[in-house]
Amino acid sequence: MISLRPRHVRTRLTLWYLVVLGSVLALYAAVTAIFLVFNLWRELDELIAQDIETVETLLAFAPDGKLQLQTHQDADPDAQEERFLEVRSPDGTLLYRNRRLGDYSLGGAAALREGRDGYSERSVRLPDGTPIRLASRIHTVGNQPTLIRLARSEAPLRREFRELLSVLVLGLPLALAVAGLGGYALAGRTLAPLQTMAHRAAQITAERLNERLPIEHPNDELGQLAQVFNDTLARLERSFEQLRRFTADASHELRTPLTAIRSVGEVGLQRDGSASYYRDIIGSMLEEANRLTQLVDSLLAISRADAGHLQIHRTPVRLLGIVRESASLLEVLAEEKDQRLLVSGDKYTSVAADPLILRQALVNLIDNAIKHSPAGGTVWVTVAEHGNEAVVEVRDSGPGIAPEHQPKVFERFYRVDKARSRDAGGAGLGLSIAKWAIEAHDGQIELESEEGKGALFRIHLPMTEATPHGLAVSGRESIK
Repeated sequence: MISLRPRHVRTRLTLWYLVVLGSVLALYAAVTAIFLVFNLWRELDELIAQDIETVETLLAFAPDGKLQLQTHQDADPDAQEERFLEVRSPDGTLLYRNRRLGDYSLGGAAALREGRDGYSERSVRLPDGTPIRLASRIHTVGNQPTLIRLARSEAPLRREFRELLSVLVLGLPLALAVAGLGGYALAGRTLAPLQTMAHRAAQITAERLNERLPIEHPNDELGQLAQVFNDTLARLERSFEQLRRFTADASHELRTPLTAIRSVGEVGLQRDGSASYYRDIIGSMLEEANRLTQLVDSLLAISRADAGHLQIHRTPVRLLGIVRESASLLEVLAEEKDQRLLVSGDKYTSVAADPLILRQALVNLIDNAIKHSPAGGTVWVTVAEHGNEAVVEVRDSGPGIAPEHQPKVFERFYRVDKARSRDAGGAGLGLSIAKWAIEAHDGQIELESEEGKGALFRIHLPMTEATPHGLAVSGRESIK
């Protein structure tokens, strides 16, 4: 099926421009023509009225009883040859007819109320087809009433109207043609930046995401479009870079435990040993396998979160209870380092959250605090209310985080101390998972730290209406 719709935007813009301009010009021409005809008709009627008033002053009966049209020095109506004049008595008897009218008649006896209510005007044709504008009026000459019929030809009026139509018929297409050419050129010039942007965008590939579209006029619509496209390219570039870094880091992190498992297994096969020896070998391999499983689980959680496949089922929960459960899972790690793990706060503070996902975020934060606190140190976890927000603070007694590292601690696979082993420092995914989990609950997480004074991670979560603010019972507990 053949489509009549033009393919190019430039052509469509020009056609729309011509349609709108043609409609406006046609409407303007129609209004102008109507206005001109109305004015010409009104002027013709005014001339006829003036002629009748002049004739009324010049009509008089001669001594022989014949009606005649007197003349004076300033005007000679008959000599102008512009009007048709006929005077009759009310019963239709012809009293006077000018030379211009000749043998033609403007009518017989007076029609009902003709000329009695001012001027009676109408358009008629003479027997030879001449269009005229006729006016009638009753006038008393001496003591005798007469019916004056005076007309002027409509030919000049019609001629002016035809001339106007000729100008419009010839001028409008010419004007549209000129406007169409100008509009086509203007549309091409206006859309030229789009063609440039399309050509440049076609050259941008995954390897050339650093390129940007040219912006000639940043404040107009095309400039704003190019800026939005450039912003999109910048986001894509960052996403591709993160994906490449994530892939490289994930490959590196996965290769490390796999290499350890293979190395331990190869060493164990190269020599004979007792059952306890092989038990130690297998135990080392299981430790690496467990570390690999945790890493794969973290990667799978991040992948599902990025894809939006993790469903969050929110229910009102007591925040202190979730914090206490998370801390209890890490008591053994704290005891191994002879650390104190202190949990305190208001046990009535409630939030709408998915307990499993929120618990994972808290476990990651507390585990991070334990890993970075020295032996014999203390980790504080507090729950409080601030306005309409529930606030959870996890503070450690470690060395703190330098300012240049703080903006990057939530990035995937990022470790502040590159020299730390993966056994001690983890894979660098815990904080990024915690950040996602908190933001998924419409919350925020922030870091405050000074070198040598530990690190403080603060979580802000919106509270639910179920929180009984009126109760001042303190639920502060400590886990040691």
